[in-house]
Amino acid sequence: MLDKQDCITPYYLVIYTLLMDIKYFGHSSFYIRTKTAKIVTDPYDSVYTGLKFPKTEADIVTISHDHNDHNSLVDIKGEPLVLTWPGEFEKNQVRITGFQSFHDKKNGEERGENVIYKFEADDFTILHCGDLGHLIQDEIVDQIGSVDVVMIPVGGLYTIDPVEAGKVLNDLEPSIVIPMHYGREDLKKETFVGLQPLEAFLKEIGATDVEPIEKLTLKREELTGESTRVVVLQNI
Repeated sequence: MLDKQDCITPYYLVIYTLLMDIKYFGHSSFYIRTKTAKIVTDPYDSVYTGLKFPKTEADIVTISHDHNDHNSLVDIKGEPLVLTWPGEFEKNQVRITGFQSFHDKKNGEERGENVIYKFEADDFTILHCGDLGHLIQDEIVDQIGSVDVVMIPVGGLYTIDPVEAGKVLNDLEPSIVIPMHYGREDLKKETFVGLQPLEAFLKEIGATDVEPIEKLTLKREELTGESTRVVVLQNI
């Protein structure tokens, strides 16, 4: 005769840790890998920037504005959804919201419009600011809501500078900030010579001891929200 305990079928509770990978192509371009999608932000023209853009495949491509260092699809394979305007979109279980902004402090009179893109997937929220040229209005901050990661320009000249980037981050209060669009030796000097280096931003926010990493893997349990962590990504 079977004991009651023998009649119970054992089962196992499997807990899946939600992960998302972020890599840096350089300038304002990132590669974001979710469980169901490959995303590329602001792909650049290699000749125009002096940086080599890697050939890659994408399901979603966002272009914050129509300048050569942010809008090149030459090296993108596949049949991606290409977004260049504000609005709400969805593909491969990724929700994308584009917010209207400007490339300067004069409502676009100097450099035109810019789109800030918010990505929601796998229980993570990422905000890519594009070439944001001004502080974000309170009503847009409210519309954006809570974000885990903010990719923000910090080099000044064509965008907000280190001081202004710090103010934007104070408003958005992300768990992680990834600086982008800053001066570096391998950018074409005739075009980007006036961009401030990454070090200027890190000094401004008191994060001068940050070591660059090759890839950021997001883990929900590590995003505490208690303070903002600065992550510097190396080019891949």
